[in-house]
Amino acid sequence: MSPVVHYRGRFAPSPTGPLHAGSLVAALASWLDARAHGGTWLVRIEDVDTPRTVPGTDHLILRQLAACGLRPDEPPVWQSQRSALYQFALDVLARKGLAYPCACSRKDIELALHHAGREKPRHGELVYPGTCRSGLHGKTGRAWRLRTDTYKPNQAPARAEYAQAAPEFIAKVAHPVEWTDRRLGAQQQDVETQVGDFVLQRADGCYAYQLAVVVDDGAQDITHVVRGEDLADNTARQILLQQALGLPTPVYLHTPLVLGPNGEKLSKQNGAQALDLADPLAALNQAAQVLGLPAQAGSVAGALAVWTWQWPHLALGTSPDLGPHCLQCRPH
Repeated sequence: MSPVVHYRGRFAPSPTGPLHAGSLVAALASWLDARAHGGTWLVRIEDVDTPRTVPGTDHLILRQLAACGLRPDEPPVWQSQRSALYQFALDVLARKGLAYPCACSRKDIELALHHAGREKPRHGELVYPGTCRSGLHGKTGRAWRLRTDTYKPNQAPARAEYAQAAPEFIAKVAHPVEWTDRRLGAQQQDVETQVGDFVLQRADGCYAYQLAVVVDDGAQDITHVVRGEDLADNTARQILLQQALGLPTPVYLHTPLVLGPNGEKLSKQNGAQALDLADPLAALNQAAQVLGLPAQAGSVAGALAVWTWQWPHLALGTSPDLGPHCLQCRPH
């Protein structure tokens, strides 16, 4: 793989629990992609959702990564220390008329959709109906949302201060947001009809994941994002925010998911076990096999070197056929 002139990738774990088998797949893939491109690999601790953060887990995750030979090229950053950046971006969006306060609770949204004859699909999004777009009408704002009904930049995004870089938005776009994933291929989503105006700052004061990740990717000059396929659905929302803030859109690669015995995505929420790093190479071999890389013997450093050489030859970057892997079904 020829080195990219300017490649900056990142792994961004949430410290709601230690790394598990699924998160190591994403970490390994993002590290290998950066190394194969001759680029820079960063670690960002995404602890913006402070109520869910488990104290001490951030440093545990960094130790887990180090045990697997995955060390960032620059000091890690913590989202909880970057609130001023998120507030600045939110202020810019509000001045542009692209963000507005919302007084609706989840129950309010459900009732509004019910009265409109629109029920939430099973496992689907609770699509916000735009109730507060025209104002609060005497109610108190609880959260801030991005308008998704009036987006389309009339100029290419430029890297600059948000207030100067944010393009003017013009008439409503009648087509969905489109992008190409290196593994999944062509993707699209009509954010207004499938998601609605999404939250930028929650009622509890926490900045939403969508805002924080876009601001941080822009501030850290991230050019390539390699992450789990479960986050692919967030991409269209993040592209809208990137356009609104005048930030470039990274190149995306969403990796296969690791499934538990029940067929559900392995996650901290469904009780995924922390990595057993008594043998880091064994854990890395499991993750590598999910990515289509052969197991290696010897040392962690040696295995990482071999996989870095093999990474460009994988179909992972171009094939839409590489599906999820079950912990019980992977070859040993």
